[in-house]
Amino acid sequence: MNILLNVWSYFATNILQKPAFMIGLIVMIGYILLRKPWYDVLAGVIKAIVGYMILAAGSSGLVSNFRPVLVGLKDKFNLDAMVIDPYFGQNAVTAGVEEVFGKGFGDAMILLLIAFIVNILLVRFSKYTKLRALFTTGHVQVQQAATAYWLIMFALPGLLTHNLLLIVVMAVILGAYWAVGSNLLVKPCQEVTDGAGFTLAHQQMFGVAINYWLAGKLFGNKKGKEVKKIDDIELPGFMSIFNENMVCTSILMTIFFGAILLVLGRTWLTENGFMKEGASMLFYIIETCFNFSVYLAILQLGVRTFVTELTQSFQGIADKLLPGSVPGVDCAVIFGFGSANAVPLGFLAGFLGQIIAIVALIALKSPVLVICGFVPVFFDNATIAIFANEKGGIKAALILPFISGLCQVFGSAIIAGWVGMAAYGGYLGMWDWAVVWPVMTAVMKFLSYAGVAIVAIGLLLIPQLEYRADKEGYFKVVEDYEAYKEMKNK
Repeated sequence: MNILLNVWSYFATNILQKPAFMIGLIVMIGYILLRKPWYDVLAGVIKAIVGYMILAAGSSGLVSNFRPVLVGLKDKFNLDAMVIDPYFGQNAVTAGVEEVFGKGFGDAMILLLIAFIVNILLVRFSKYTKLRALFTTGHVQVQQAATAYWLIMFALPGLLTHNLLLIVVMAVILGAYWAVGSNLLVKPCQEVTDGAGFTLAHQQMFGVAINYWLAGKLFGNKKGKEVKKIDDIELPGFMSIFNENMVCTSILMTIFFGAILLVLGRTWLTENGFMKEGASMLFYIIETCFNFSVYLAILQLGVRTFVTELTQSFQGIADKLLPGSVPGVDCAVIFGFGSANAVPLGFLAGFLGQIIAIVALIALKSPVLVICGFVPVFFDNATIAIFANEKGGIKAALILPFISGLCQVFGSAIIAGWVGMAAYGGYLGMWDWAVVWPVMTAVMKFLSYAGVAIVAIGLLLIPQLEYRADKEGYFKVVEDYEAYKEMKNK
């Protein structure tokens, strides 16, 4: 048994938690199953790994570029608050889980393993479950396993003395969430990417699905009139420069974040090591804000490099091991599709929503104060904006991410304060974990084992309802997207 646990620990540490290598492993297995020559397998694996590393470099660059704002909001205004961010949330669990529940963090990794097996089994028996998506975003799974570990122990304290049963219950709930959430976005991803053959497996799967539906219902085509998408708007005169994504992102970031950096001031930026002594404030702001465009361009290059390899190789896995399935990938992958300008607009709309919500918490003297983290405010809201724009145009791409920003702050403050994570400085904070998981936690807390059954059955009913709504096209949208489009056009 110890040997198996050591093997799993090695795999989790060196592959699962490093998504570039996880993607490379999937590509390798897929191409081998497709009987590709060894040199094609090697080339595909290298392109997939390097492509994902490029994407990761762009993502981490965006996060580090936002750091002066994140630190400044906390230090400059003396806010003793928790940060809503996946990494802060994971650190909070690591720091507090033994003190609060008397459990070690190592069990969260066992939870991850069993939940991943549950996800695989649910997809393998898609004929019955109607689930088509395999969650492959390893670093996200680690963050979610940590937070779910805390939430479910809080909801079901009676299971704390029954370790095996506790882990099994957790794994069923978490594995079903992974499978159902990523499955919800199969059709939206196919529509936005014109059949690229992947879905999203991240922290806002239910959020994107709900906002995609709301965009169509509230802002979609009315009385035969086409919605105006971001790229359809022809800006007059000098404003036409905003049609260029790189220019649009650079100018918008300079206006909004330049203003925040000015408020933080030269003295604070210098004392905290963000700006060199004697450097020009003007050029520091320009460089910092323009870097958003640089990192977005890097991220999009990474997407283009590895997505083709992943989707082509996954056909081998779909044909031989998991029929009719698609890989679930990082939400940043969608930034290479849809309207590029939806990314900065969604980010800024969500950021405005978060700031207003934080001000409201301060005004209401909330016992839990929140500092916005970059990962939720950017990756949730930019992703929602891309999908909302596709279905409901520019209005949806601005309004829905703004509402999302409110939900992220208020929802996180409520759940983190209730379960005790706020005291340890962080909470995951992304859409599903600020809205969906608080509801599931409450159901399990107040209804105990009946609540567990309600949550599990409720999750597994969702794909059944999706299938009943479109029996003919449900699997065809994955297996033959061109045929699916022809069928829908008829």
